[in-house]
Amino acid sequence: MNQNWKNFLNSVKASFEYNDVIAFPTRSNHYEKLIYPITQLAVLTVSGKDAAKLLQGQITCNINDINETKSSLGALCNPKGRTITTFLLIKTTDAFLMVLPKELLESVKKRLQMYILRSAVTLTDSSETLCLIGLSDSTTQPTGLFATSQPGIISINLSTNKNRQLVIADADKAIELWSKRVDNEDYHPENSDQWLFQDIVSGIPWLTTETSEEFIPQMLNLDQLGAISFNKGCYTGQEIIARTHYLGKTKRTLYLAECHSAFTPKPNSTIIDNSSGIQENIGKVLIAQKSTTVTPLELNKIKMLIVLQANENETYNLALNDDNHTKINLLTTSL
Repeated sequence: MNQNWKNFLNSVKASFEYNDVIAFPTRSNHYEKLIYPITQLAVLTVSGKDAAKLLQGQITCNINDINETKSSLGALCNPKGRTITTFLLIKTTDAFLMVLPKELLESVKKRLQMYILRSAVTLTDSSETLCLIGLSDSTTQPTGLFATSQPGIISINLSTNKNRQLVIADADKAIELWSKRVDNEDYHPENSDQWLFQDIVSGIPWLTTETSEEFIPQMLNLDQLGAISFNKGCYTGQEIIARTHYLGKTKRTLYLAECHSAFTPKPNSTIIDNSSGIQENIGKVLIAQKSTTVTPLELNKIKMLIVLQANENETYNLALNDDNHTKINLLTTSL
């Protein structure tokens, strides 16, 4: 994290806690405008005259569909079609910015480096120079999904039903934007892990080291999110992904789910089903996050994305495979 950005956040009463969580003093009111420092994501910059060619041969989305006003979700896969990471890809004037889980950035950089060979491509970890901010405003209508604007800073809309934006900026512009939104536009700071909570509710399937290379993209609903092109040509893992698409429904599917627990389930935790009267291991937790809202109904409420074996009737009696067999309820999700 950029030191000037960190110093600024300290000056506005942020505290830096375990797992890189940035927290602010507890608030008792509900606010319609929230601003988040984002710590779980980072930016890998892919630049050079051959950058587009390199990415086109490695990622699931079509690089030709991405421009300076339209971004896209995508995935990088291994030769077996398993997703190494999901990402949000943004095109700037002279580079592509890959926003992806911070813990996977270095391994993704090494993976892409293997395919550069003599190409004119530079991969740069931009974590120290670019800051990520989340904005949520329930008082205004959103623009198109993944619509992107770049008036000095980059802003990407992440929803069609809620005005939620990801902002990418250098430290000086990030500080300027934060100050303006909080001081003049009635935005209120929110903990960094609650941006992940909002991503989960939206159905954005971020991976971790525990879930990397576990699932093909269709198991993560990436086809439904427009993150897979089936006519762009070859890329690493394409054969498996295309075969799954043309043969029909995948055997496992992503769901938004909820449970109440004092402990947040870890990625790749096992989910069991008792609907047939026989306990079966039926799925895995992709990612989970507890809400910081402290109303009685929200206390210990956890939202999570889970990958389940397909069930024709979609009738489940789900629980975590923990000591308490914590009950899981399925919800609906949409961007």
